[in-house]
Amino acid sequence: MKDKIYDIVIIGGGPGGIGSAIEAAAHKIGEILLIEKTDNHSNTIRKFYKDNKRVDKDYKGQVTTLQGNVEFYDGTKETTLDYFNNLLDTEKIDARFNTEVEKIIRNKETDLLEIHTSIGLIQTKNAIVAIGKMGKPNKPDYKIPPSIKAQVNFNLDKCSTNEKILVVGGGNSAAEYAYDLADQNNNVTLVYRKATFSRLNETNENLLKKYHGEEKLRLRMSTDILSLENEEDKIKVEFNDGYSVLFDRIIYAIGGTTPVDFLKSCGISVNEDEQPIFDEHHETSAKDIYVAGDIAFKSGGSIAIALNHGYHIVNNILRKRGKIFSHTEKFSKSE
Repeated sequence: MKDKIYDIVIIGGGPGGIGSAIEAAAHKIGEILLIEKTDNHSNTIRKFYKDNKRVDKDYKGQVTTLQGNVEFYDGTKETTLDYFNNLLDTEKIDARFNTEVEKIIRNKETDLLEIHTSIGLIQTKNAIVAIGKMGKPNKPDYKIPPSIKAQVNFNLDKCSTNEKILVVGGGNSAAEYAYDLADQNNNVTLVYRKATFSRLNETNENLLKKYHGEEKLRLRMSTDILSLENEEDKIKVEFNDGYSVLFDRIIYAIGGTTPVDFLKSCGISVNEDEQPIFDEHHETSAKDIYVAGDIAFKSGGSIAIALNHGYHIVNNILRKRGKIFSHTEKFSKSE
């Protein structure tokens, strides 16, 4: 593999990575390789979405026009995974799963990018970093007793019905978790440390108010958690307002951290919020290294926008080659 030179290596098998791979293949950009650290593509959807959960093209409250060669429509977890499977199979995208990427450096002699991975050195002319943030969720700074860790989650993976659940957070993920769990006949409380929501899109804010008004869920604003304890296999939560409440389960949705060390090891500059710095073409401070998907979002994001990232990146690579971005027939989910 060390002797082979790829035109594009894509790191990350989510929508941003898949979109980039399909755009590159559609425009016959050359040798393409997709690298994913887990055992399959779309790990966030596989791991964080319950069976038959709706998968939306657009982020809540946003409408995005797809600009590239992938037509994506709202569906379920299963139809979305099948669709991405078919795209990758149809375009015969070369993929390496269960492969960790350590760093990317430029070889000054060859002027190629060298990607250091768990399976060896890979050479490429361009690299697209399309990794997500969900793999490293933020965690609370107070202790979680080992005896209740099975009841503490950072997604909806192990949730069921008829539980008393505390959702912690004030962003869109927290809101979506709260009303999704309420729809599953759970007794849900959403706790947020601030007095008002400042990061919610309009749809989520309206839904929270509606559910709260209909007593489908409770809101505890301006409230922090001081500690957690195990009390007869329940989670005893002590709040800073002097109250203690028992819950069956806690779901934390307090954001994810950008993998700053990895970005820096690739020569990618980050801003004061530890977000990667990139231009209008998604090219970073490291020449020929681009970012796509969740890593390029400050907050929120959508499958449609992630797919568009791939379109703009491939467009820029072709433009650098002096080629016009030609129209190709779109790959439709309905076909």
